[in-house]
Amino acid sequence: MKSKPVLPLLSAALAALAVLLSSGCATVTETGRSQLNLVSASEEMQLGLTTFQQTKQKMPASSDAQANALVQRAGQRIAAVADLPNAQWEFVLFDSPEANAWCLPGGKVGVYTGLLPIAKDEAGLATVIGHEVAHASAHHGAERLSQQMAAQAGGNVVGALLSGKSQTTQALAGQAYGLASEVGVLLPYSRKQESEADYIGLLYMARAGYDPAAAVAFWERFAEYNRQHGGGDTLVFLRTHPLDAQRIQELKNELPKAQAEYLKARKN
Repeated sequence: MKSKPVLPLLSAALAALAVLLSSGCATVTETGRSQLNLVSASEEMQLGLTTFQQTKQKMPASSDAQANALVQRAGQRIAAVADLPNAQWEFVLFDSPEANAWCLPGGKVGVYTGLLPIAKDEAGLATVIGHEVAHASAHHGAERLSQQMAAQAGGNVVGALLSGKSQTTQALAGQAYGLASEVGVLLPYSRKQESEADYIGLLYMARAGYDPAAAVAFWERFAEYNRQHGGGDTLVFLRTHPLDAQRIQELKNELPKAQAEYLKARKN
């Protein structure tokens, strides 16, 4: 039997992966974007709960009462407007110098003390928490896991179809598929998810009664932090997040819609 050419096969596999990820089987409520989700809501939530318990055992929580109160206040206000049914909300301020925050499936939010000087105030913190909660409500964690599963399945198919080739060819093809699927398909989706979380988080903070203009100010401060710490030098196509200037401009573009939500929230 005549073996299949390697490059056309890799191109076809990557094209099929891209189509699969874009067609999807679920929809993000706030944006209407179609997404691939092969993980049930209960499985996704259990993964989040398990990971959060492990994190709390390994990482110390902050003992700063004032900072903890700020995190709880902003977190509960964002949670009240978030679209995440059956969430078990928990907000923990971890004692870490890293300027970071995250939200696991099921409503488990971690904020690092190193982020507080950049957040500056409650509105800045609400920007961060709104963004992270948006990841959870848009089920980005399950989507990423589903994408990895699809990419792995595609790699297995490529390997099976090249079984007649030499081991060297199979190994090189596997490496090429892995790199191309990561850079050409998965990383662009990661950046898309980050932009989506920026947008949904902007709406959440506005609906929670925080002026969405504070989000632009926060990301400008965060961009400056990145510049000072060398965090903005990665080539665009290798980044998991959009360029700082791009995300700031996109937020500015969405401000009128968010301001309308903010005005409605203030009237209620």
